[in-house]
Amino acid sequence: MTTMSLLVKAKADAQHLVHITPQSAGWRHVGFDAWRLGAGTELRIDLPAGREGCLVVLSGTVDLQAGDLRRERCGGRASVFDEQAPHALYAPPRTSIHVRAHDAVELALASAPATGLHPTRVIEPAQMARSTRGIGSNERFICDVLPQTQVAESLLVVEVRTPAAHSSSYPPHKHDSDDPPHETWLEEVYYHRIDPPQGFALQRVYTDARDLDETMAAHDHDVVLVPRGYHPVVMPHAYNGYYLNVMAGPRREWRIRNDPAHEWML
Repeated sequence: MTTMSLLVKAKADAQHLVHITPQSAGWRHVGFDAWRLGAGTELRIDLPAGREGCLVVLSGTVDLQAGDLRRERCGGRASVFDEQAPHALYAPPRTSIHVRAHDAVELALASAPATGLHPTRVIEPAQMARSTRGIGSNERFICDVLPQTQVAESLLVVEVRTPAAHSSSYPPHKHDSDDPPHETWLEEVYYHRIDPPQGFALQRVYTDARDLDETMAAHDHDVVLVPRGYHPVVMPHAYNGYYLNVMAGPRREWRIRNDPAHEWML
Protein backbone atom coordinates (compact mmCIF):
# COMPACT_ATOMS: atom_id res chain seq x y z
CA MET A 1 0.00 0.00 0.00
CA THR A 2 1.29 3.47 -0.85
CA THR A 3 1.48 6.35 1.61
CA MET A 4 -1.56 8.04 0.06
CA SER A 5 -4.54 8.79 2.26
CA LEU A 6 -7.12 6.06 2.60
CA LEU A 7 -9.87 8.66 2.08
CA VAL A 8 -10.78 9.31 -1.57
CA LYS A 9 -12.88 12.46 -1.93
CA ALA A 10 -15.71 12.45 -4.46
CA LYS A 11 -15.82 14.99 -7.29
CA ALA A 12 -19.08 16.47 -6.09
CA ASP A 13 -19.86 18.52 -9.22
CA ALA A 14 -18.87 15.87 -11.76
CA GLN A 15 -20.87 13.14 -13.49
CA HIS A 16 -18.07 10.65 -12.74
CA LEU A 17 -17.99 10.99 -8.96
CA VAL A 18 -15.27 8.48 -8.10
CA HIS A 19 -12.67 6.55 -10.12
CA ILE A 20 -10.44 4.06 -8.31
CA THR A 21 -8.14 1.55 -9.98
CA PRO A 22 -5.82 -1.02 -8.40
CA GLN A 23 -2.97 1.23 -9.53
CA SER A 24 -4.38 4.39 -7.90
CA ALA A 25 -5.19 2.47 -4.70
CA GLY A 26 -1.78 0.83 -4.55
CA TRP A 27 -3.12 -2.70 -4.41
CA ARG A 28 -3.90 -5.63 -6.75
CA HIS A 29 -7.59 -6.43 -7.06
CA VAL A 30 -10.42 -3.98 -6.40
CA GLY A 31 -11.56 -1.22 -8.75
CA PHE A 32 -14.48 1.10 -8.10
CA ASP A 33 -16.40 3.82 -9.96
CA ALA A 34 -19.53 5.84 -9.22
CA TRP A 35 -21.57 8.06 -11.53
CA ARG A 36 -24.52 10.41 -11.20
CA LEU A 37 -26.64 10.71 -14.38
CA GLY A 38 -29.47 13.04 -15.33
CA ALA A 39 -32.66 11.96 -17.10
CA GLY A 40 -31.97 10.96 -20.71
CA THR A 41 -28.21 10.65 -20.16
CA GLU A 42 -26.42 7.72 -21.77
CA LEU A 43 -23.24 6.09 -20.49
CA ARG A 44 -20.97 3.45 -22.00
CA ILE A 45 -18.73 1.37 -19.74
CA ASP A 46 -16.09 -0.87 -21.33
CA LEU A 47 -14.74 -3.61 -19.09
CA PRO A 48 -11.13 -4.33 -20.02
CA ALA A 49 -9.52 -7.71 -20.57
CA GLY A 50 -8.96 -9.48 -17.27
CA ARG A 51 -11.59 -7.53 -15.27
CA GLU A 52 -15.15 -8.59 -14.35
CA GLY A 53 -17.70 -6.02 -13.25
CA CYS A 54 -20.81 -5.67 -11.12
CA LEU A 55 -22.86 -2.57 -11.98
CA VAL A 56 -25.27 -1.64 -9.18
CA VAL A 57 -28.22 0.69 -9.87
CA LEU A 58 -28.05 2.55 -6.58
CA SER A 59 -31.02 4.80 -7.32
CA GLY A 60 -33.19 5.78 -10.29
CA THR A 61 -34.27 3.73 -13.30
CA VAL A 62 -32.16 2.72 -16.31
CA ASP A 63 -32.24 0.69 -19.51
CA LEU A 64 -29.27 -1.68 -19.78
CA GLN A 65 -27.59 -3.37 -22.71
CA ALA A 66 -24.55 -5.62 -22.41
CA GLY A 67 -23.80 -7.76 -25.45
CA ASP A 68 -26.97 -9.66 -26.35
CA LEU A 69 -28.56 -8.92 -22.97
CA ARG A 70 -31.09 -6.08 -22.98
CA ARG A 71 -33.15 -5.05 -20.00
CA GLU A 72 -35.51 -2.08 -19.70
CA ARG A 73 -36.38 -0.17 -16.55
CA CYS A 74 -33.92 -1.66 -14.08
CA GLY A 75 -33.71 -0.12 -10.64
CA GLY A 76 -36.47 2.10 -9.32
CA ARG A 77 -35.25 3.03 -5.86
CA ALA A 78 -35.60 6.69 -5.01
CA SER A 79 -32.65 6.47 -2.62
CA VAL A 80 -30.09 4.03 -1.26
CA PHE A 81 -31.82 4.56 2.09
CA ASP A 82 -35.03 2.93 0.81
CA GLU A 83 -35.81 -0.44 2.40
CA GLN A 84 -35.49 -2.40 -0.84
CA ALA A 85 -32.73 -4.19 -2.73
CA PRO A 86 -31.25 -2.77 -5.94
CA HIS A 87 -30.91 -4.24 -9.43
CA ALA A 88 -27.38 -5.15 -10.50
CA LEU A 89 -25.65 -6.40 -13.65
CA TYR A 90 -22.79 -8.89 -13.63
CA ALA A 91 -20.53 -8.83 -16.70
CA PRO A 92 -17.33 -10.70 -17.67
CA PRO A 93 -14.19 -9.11 -19.12
CA ARG A 94 -14.34 -7.25 -22.46
CA THR A 95 -18.06 -6.46 -22.06
CA SER A 96 -19.42 -3.11 -23.23
CA ILE A 97 -22.27 -1.94 -21.02
CA HIS A 98 -24.66 0.72 -22.32
CA VAL A 99 -26.82 2.60 -19.83
CA ARG A 100 -29.67 5.03 -20.48
CA ALA A 101 -31.11 6.93 -17.53
CA HIS A 102 -34.88 7.48 -17.28
CA ASP A 103 -34.57 9.90 -14.36
CA ALA A 104 -31.93 10.99 -11.85
CA VAL A 105 -29.68 7.94 -11.48
CA GLU A 106 -26.72 6.91 -9.35
CA LEU A 107 -24.59 3.96 -10.46
CA ALA A 108 -21.65 2.10 -8.95
CA LEU A 109 -19.29 -0.26 -10.73
CA ALA A 110 -17.25 -2.81 -8.81
CA SER A 111 -14.45 -4.55 -10.72
CA ALA A 112 -11.84 -7.21 -10.02
CA PRO A 113 -9.64 -9.77 -11.84
CA ALA A 114 -11.37 -12.45 -13.91
CA THR A 115 -10.77 -14.70 -16.92
CA GLY A 116 -14.32 -14.80 -18.29
CA LEU A 117 -15.80 -17.96 -16.77
CA HIS A 118 -19.32 -16.58 -16.24
CA PRO A 119 -21.80 -14.94 -18.64
CA THR A 120 -23.50 -11.58 -18.33
CA ARG A 121 -26.64 -11.61 -16.19
CA VAL A 122 -29.02 -9.28 -14.40
CA ILE A 123 -29.12 -9.85 -10.64
CA GLU A 124 -32.69 -9.31 -9.49
CA PRO A 125 -33.58 -7.74 -6.13
CA ALA A 126 -35.42 -10.92 -5.17
CA GLN A 127 -32.15 -12.87 -5.49
CA MET A 128 -30.40 -10.71 -2.88
CA ALA A 129 -30.55 -11.89 0.71
CA ARG A 130 -31.40 -9.15 3.22
CA SER A 131 -30.67 -9.44 6.92
CA THR A 132 -30.19 -7.57 10.17
CA ARG A 133 -26.84 -7.73 11.94
CA GLY A 134 -26.03 -6.71 15.52
CA ILE A 135 -28.28 -5.55 18.37
CA GLY A 136 -29.04 -2.25 20.08
CA SER A 137 -26.81 0.59 18.89
CA ASN A 138 -24.81 -1.92 16.87
CA GLU A 139 -27.78 -2.90 14.68
CA ARG A 140 -27.45 -2.40 10.90
CA PHE A 141 -29.20 -3.70 7.79
CA ILE A 142 -27.49 -5.83 5.15
CA CYS A 143 -28.24 -6.55 1.49
CA ASP A 144 -26.00 -9.14 -0.20
CA VAL A 145 -25.78 -7.92 -3.79
CA LEU A 146 -23.13 -10.40 -4.96
CA PRO A 147 -22.13 -12.76 -2.11
CA GLN A 148 -19.89 -15.81 -2.36
CA THR A 149 -22.99 -18.01 -2.78
CA GLN A 150 -23.63 -16.36 -6.18
CA VAL A 151 -21.27 -16.94 -9.11
CA ALA A 152 -18.42 -14.56 -9.92
CA GLU A 153 -14.66 -15.03 -10.16
CA SER A 154 -13.40 -12.45 -7.66
CA LEU A 155 -16.03 -9.91 -6.64
CA LEU A 156 -17.99 -9.70 -3.40
CA VAL A 157 -20.49 -6.82 -3.17
CA VAL A 158 -22.74 -5.88 -0.22
CA GLU A 159 -24.84 -2.91 0.90
CA VAL A 160 -25.10 -1.82 4.54
CA ARG A 161 -27.47 0.78 6.05
CA THR A 162 -26.47 2.04 9.50
CA PRO A 163 -28.99 4.06 11.58
CA ALA A 164 -27.98 7.33 13.19
CA ALA A 165 -25.88 6.98 16.37
CA HIS A 166 -25.12 3.32 15.54
CA SER A 167 -21.80 1.59 14.89
CA SER A 168 -21.16 -0.71 11.96
CA SER A 169 -18.49 -3.17 10.83
CA TYR A 170 -18.36 -3.65 14.58
CA PRO A 171 -16.79 -5.09 16.66
CA PRO A 172 -13.79 -4.16 14.52
CA HIS A 173 -12.77 -6.99 12.20
CA LYS A 174 -10.11 -7.59 9.59
CA HIS A 175 -9.47 -9.87 6.61
CA ASP A 176 -5.83 -9.33 5.65
CA SER A 177 -4.25 -12.77 6.23
CA ASP A 178 -4.47 -15.78 3.93
CA ASP A 179 -5.34 -18.27 6.67
CA PRO A 180 -8.49 -20.14 5.64
CA PRO A 181 -10.83 -21.19 7.11
CA HIS A 182 -10.06 -18.70 9.90
CA GLU A 183 -9.36 -15.60 7.80
CA THR A 184 -8.99 -14.63 4.14
CA TRP A 185 -7.18 -11.73 2.50
CA LEU A 186 -9.58 -9.29 0.85
CA GLU A 187 -9.03 -5.70 -0.24
CA GLU A 188 -12.12 -3.55 0.38
CA VAL A 189 -13.67 -0.21 -0.46
CA TYR A 190 -16.44 1.62 1.40
CA TYR A 191 -18.55 3.95 -0.75
CA HIS A 192 -20.33 6.18 1.75
CA ARG A 193 -23.70 7.92 1.44
CA ILE A 194 -25.07 10.12 4.23
CA ASP A 195 -28.66 11.12 5.08
CA PRO A 196 -29.07 14.08 5.33
CA PRO A 197 -26.13 14.67 2.98
CA GLN A 198 -24.35 17.42 4.93
CA GLY A 199 -23.37 14.89 7.60
CA PHE A 200 -20.45 12.48 7.80
CA ALA A 201 -19.39 9.01 8.93
CA LEU A 202 -16.35 8.33 11.10
CA GLN A 203 -14.20 5.41 10.00
CA ARG A 204 -10.97 4.11 11.50
CA VAL A 205 -8.54 1.74 9.75
CA TYR A 206 -5.87 0.26 12.02
CA THR A 207 -3.66 -2.79 12.51
CA ASP A 208 -2.59 -4.70 15.61
CA ALA A 209 0.89 -3.17 15.38
CA ARG A 210 -0.58 0.32 14.69
CA ASP A 211 1.78 0.70 11.73
CA LEU A 212 -1.45 1.71 9.99
CA ASP A 213 -3.84 3.80 12.07
CA GLU A 214 -6.03 6.39 10.30
CA THR A 215 -9.32 7.87 11.45
CA MET A 216 -11.23 9.93 8.90
CA ALA A 217 -14.51 11.73 8.31
CA ALA A 218 -16.15 10.37 5.16
CA HIS A 219 -18.71 12.71 3.60
CA ASP A 220 -21.47 11.94 1.11
CA HIS A 221 -20.07 9.97 -1.91
CA ASP A 222 -16.57 9.62 -0.41
CA VAL A 223 -14.68 6.32 -0.51
CA VAL A 224 -12.52 4.77 2.21
CA LEU A 225 -9.86 2.27 1.11
CA VAL A 226 -9.18 -0.71 3.37
CA PRO A 227 -5.96 -2.42 2.23
CA ARG A 228 -5.53 -4.19 5.58
CA GLY A 229 -6.43 -3.89 9.24
CA TYR A 230 -9.61 -3.40 11.24
CA HIS A 231 -12.11 -0.87 9.85
CA PRO A 232 -15.11 0.07 12.05
CA VAL A 233 -17.63 2.81 11.14
CA VAL A 234 -19.62 5.04 13.52
CA MET A 235 -22.53 7.32 12.57
CA PRO A 236 -23.06 10.55 14.55
CA HIS A 237 -26.40 11.47 16.12
CA ALA A 238 -29.08 12.48 13.55
CA TYR A 239 -27.23 11.16 10.46
CA ASN A 240 -28.00 7.82 8.81
CA GLY A 241 -25.26 6.00 6.94
CA TYR A 242 -25.11 3.78 3.89
CA TYR A 243 -22.10 2.14 2.35
CA LEU A 244 -21.51 -0.13 -0.60
CA ASN A 245 -18.71 -2.60 0.12
CA VAL A 246 -16.63 -4.11 -2.66
CA MET A 247 -14.15 -6.84 -1.77
CA ALA A 248 -11.76 -9.03 -3.76
CA GLY A 249 -8.60 -10.98 -3.14
CA PRO A 250 -6.82 -14.26 -3.92
CA ARG A 251 -9.78 -16.28 -2.59
CA ARG A 252 -13.43 -15.41 -3.14
CA GLU A 253 -14.37 -16.15 0.45
CA TRP A 254 -15.22 -13.78 3.32
CA ARG A 255 -13.57 -14.99 6.52
CA ILE A 256 -12.87 -12.41 9.22
CA ARG A 257 -11.00 -12.05 12.50
CA ASN A 258 -12.40 -9.75 15.17
CA ASP A 259 -10.11 -7.47 17.14
CA PRO A 260 -9.59 -9.59 20.29
CA ALA A 261 -9.56 -6.44 22.44
CA HIS A 262 -13.22 -5.84 21.56
CA GLU A 263 -14.56 -9.32 20.96
CA TRP A 264 -15.88 -9.49 24.53
CA MET A 265 -19.01 -7.59 23.47
CA LEU A 266 -20.19 -10.55 21.43
